Amino acid sequence: MAKKVIETLIDDVDPDTTADETVEFGLDGVAYEIDLSSENAARLREELDMWVSHARKVTSRRRGGRGGTRAGSRGGADREHSAKVREWAKNQGLNVSTRGRISAEITEAYNQAH
Repeated sequence: MAKKVIETLIDDVDPDTTADETVEFGLDGVAYEIDLSSENAARLREELDMWVSHARKVTSRRRGGRGGTRAGSRGGADREHSAKVREWAKNQGLNVSTRGRISAEITEAYNQAH
């Protein structure tokens, strides 16, 4: 016997309505998707339009990991600054590693001193 399975996508805002599309959007580094009817999708786009029209478009996004600069791609200025902070910390008798991330406490103390 043959069987035909029909899957119906329901609008996440109005469960009495069939969803026509899945809309993806992001905010504060979190990606969202929502299933909406054509009407609700248009309404969402219309409501976001004021904000989008003033925003900058990000063309590529790094996946996974923490945001910010990767350790291997830091510029020379960052390395020079880190070296100055380490030298200052050693002269102050603070325990600072020769490599890796400098603790927030040491960075804060350096910034206050300079």
